[in-house]
Amino acid sequence: MGNVFQNIVINIVFISFTLTYYPLYDKKYERFEKRRTKINARLPDCLKNEIQLGDWIEIKECRPLSKIIHFIATKKIRSKTENVNMEETKK
Repeated sequence: MGNVFQNIVINIVFISFTLTYYPLYDKKYERFEKRRTKINARLPDCLKNEIQLGDWIEIKECRPLSKIIHFIATKKIRSKTENVNMEETKK
């Protein structure tokens, strides 16, 4: 079983994602720090019309598809406009 992530789309060439920020505890300073990383994933033809920049999608780890692509987009969780509406209701 591979890793499953929920990420924001930041580029649609083959698709490149930013991981959600994850906390990492630093013992020396007794604080958490935010970290992030980019993940390159393949966008299947069936999802090309659905996914836009800024959308939240789910990606899963799979066998290596190329030199840098080891993940594939599986489904769209919510669109960019829904993200904006959720942030406005929080305020």
